[in-house]
Amino acid sequence: MLSVSNLSVQFGKRVLFDEVNVSFTQGNCYGIIGANGAGKSTFLKIISGKEEPTSGHVHLEPGKRMSVLEQDHYAYDEHTVLETVLMGNKPLFKIKSEIDALYADYSDENAERIGELQVEFEEMNGWNADSDAAALLSNLGIAEDLHYSLVKDLDGKQKVRVLLAQALFGNPDVLIMDEPTNDLDYETINWLENFLANYENCVIVVSHDRHFLDAVCTHISDIDFGKISHFSGNYTFWYESSQLAARQRAQQNKKAEEKKKELEEFIRRFSANVAKSKQATSRKKMIDKLNVNEIKPSSRRYPAIIFEREREAGDQILNIEKLASSIDGEILFKNVNLNLAKGDKVVVYSKDSRATTAFYEILNGKQNALEGKFEWGVTTNQSYLPVDNQEYFDNELTLVDWLRQYAKTEQEREEVYLRGFLGKMIFSGEEALKTSNVLSGGEKVRCMLSRMMMQRANVLMFDEPTNHLDLESITAINNSLKNFKGTILLTTSDHEFAQTVGNRIVELTPKGAIDRYLTFDDYMNDPKIKEQREQMYAVEA
Repeated sequence: MLSVSNLSVQFGKRVLFDEVNVSFTQGNCYGIIGANGAGKSTFLKIISGKEEPTSGHVHLEPGKRMSVLEQDHYAYDEHTVLETVLMGNKPLFKIKSEIDALYADYSDENAERIGELQVEFEEMNGWNADSDAAALLSNLGIAEDLHYSLVKDLDGKQKVRVLLAQALFGNPDVLIMDEPTNDLDYETINWLENFLANYENCVIVVSHDRHFLDAVCTHISDIDFGKISHFSGNYTFWYESSQLAARQRAQQNKKAEEKKKELEEFIRRFSANVAKSKQATSRKKMIDKLNVNEIKPSSRRYPAIIFEREREAGDQILNIEKLASSIDGEILFKNVNLNLAKGDKVVVYSKDSRATTAFYEILNGKQNALEGKFEWGVTTNQSYLPVDNQEYFDNELTLVDWLRQYAKTEQEREEVYLRGFLGKMIFSGEEALKTSNVLSGGEKVRCMLSRMMMQRANVLMFDEPTNHLDLESITAINNSLKNFKGTILLTTSDHEFAQTVGNRIVELTPKGAIDRYLTFDDYMNDPKIKEQREQMYAVEA
């Protein structure tokens, strides 16, 4: 359906892609992965025609339609919401616009042309276009009373949903999406996962959301060494395969029979876990022919994120009584009563991200509560990763000197020690001498994680820690928090993160808090809790 032939991309002396030949076929969903800077977004721009390669070409099967999730949130500001969605199917919208224009200037001469266009329009199911677009918008959380509003009158999160509806509209033959889950809530992401898992055409997606990739992908397309390689199965299957390959390559002296047994056990484990019917056939094919020697060692680097505690906390961690917060008179949450036990790993959740951020800011003394109080246990020491970290980087310190501010011992203040520490966090060589005010978003988060590790706290607080991070860093911090022996308060839009780290859910609402010792999935899927949640967010008439 879509093929790439002899594709090369070069910027100066840097070769991004080197003679890439790859094809994407109907009925499959391809998750494009690769380290930061590998060229994921560039590749999507090239196959969608927004950028030209240095050499080679992209071929879309004649008669097939491609749709791309737009990144420009202002491109359709002067159009209505419904019209913006209809514009996702360009051939249909062109015919509709011509019919409308001819009717506006109707004459006998126009009648024959209108008739011809209406036949085409009917063949494209055009008469149902408005209702189909409206249904898409409603499923994505855009209320019916907004469908005829101008896009410029929507907030940022609503615009994201409209552009997503535009990309999905009209059942495109090839659907291309770059980070489609950004700014979507749990319910909307869940709807999108189900939609794409049952989508009959070709999907090509870049995402840092591992749960999303696992739910929708039939193939993982790995960008590494300037090439793109397809692997059947979802992200977890690719990741486990690559880890197995790395272990076996590292053990060159391991007997062939032992390697074979390890491979067979791996295959058995994944064969039993093929969950989605769409993935089953392609995954089984991959498993049947899997040869670990075909998987190359990756060029990816995983940061060494290890949280250690200076001391173990006592039984009293945190007590909160009747805590409340508001902004401009609007209640974000109220009547929050919480007693943290040692070893609790709490996912702090809210439909309003302002509520969770205010909660952390209050607990860290950066904001005053509307009412209520809280008290930390005397044996606790806390470390906090805020969603907005800019205040920490308003200086021109080198990374070595920046990190030195948080060193506790003389040894930790030594240049050699600090450079070694930064090297483990993928700031090697000259990168350790970068000034802190020129760092990218991902680099700043890695610095903040370094700061937290040096503090050796027994209570860790994270407000959206995966923002700006690549899959390698997300995986590293996820694994570290699963193994951490202390207490964690965590807010994250990464489903896999919430599900694998949390053992308790606290949801903040304008009418109080819901507190349950459950995993994230069990909490979200419990019918009684769903009903309670709806009541807690319901607006009084």
